[in-house]
Amino acid sequence: MIELIPAIDMIDGKCVRLTQGDYNTKKVYNEDPLEVAKMFEDHGIRRLHVVDLDGARQGRIINYRMLERLATRTSLIIDFGGGLKQEGDLEIAFESGAQMVTGGSIAVKNPEIFTSWITKFGPEKIILGADVKDKKIAISGWEETTDKELIPFIHDYYDNGITKTICTDINRDGMLQGPAIELYKEIQEQIPLLYLIASGGISSIQDIEKLAEAGIPAVIFGKAIYEGKIQLKDLIRFT
Repeated sequence: MIELIPAIDMIDGKCVRLTQGDYNTKKVYNEDPLEVAKMFEDHGIRRLHVVDLDGARQGRIINYRMLERLATRTSLIIDFGGGLKQEGDLEIAFESGAQMVTGGSIAVKNPEIFTSWITKFGPEKIILGADVKDKKIAISGWEETTDKELIPFIHDYYDNGITKTICTDINRDGMLQGPAIELYKEIQEQIPLLYLIASGGISSIQDIEKLAEAGIPAVIFGKAIYEGKIQLKDLIRFT
């Protein structure tokens, strides 16, 4: 059964969504992310993906107080990302209640630091964020595309102990046009034991079903829920 991981993206402590990572497209869906998290929990959801978009822009953890609220007032297992550049940021995230953290840009810009996190905190606590545009890795809140090829990038970190990877197709994120199923299948074929978390483009419950049929272990979704394309009651069969 595919693991469902709804996303809460935060700016100024509010639940927002962007389209293709563009901060100019910000839309606020709820002033209080805790209300959203409790709603997910009430419908059988056990995992939550929280992104500190302020942190992603400023290069340091910003919305840790809201993370603490989410962690202490729900039983959700939270992975947290956005702006984690130093070990101190990870310490704050874990102390604030995150069970896992996601590193993306840091894994590209400073692989030595990211690899040291895997060693120190353990692969069960560190998720590789592989944001991709046209099969190339993108960083810095998606504002910069690198020349790094997606699958070799993931494979290198898999060889260094990473077991979980969130792969977000930027071209599809927030567009509600369906996920990049063929891309995810290709990753899974190349690295079959990787716990791959698909992200970007989920537009309907059928998209989740297709990912499940393709054998993808987990999926992150956000806008489809917030825009009413997926009803929370429809998720119960997966929980």
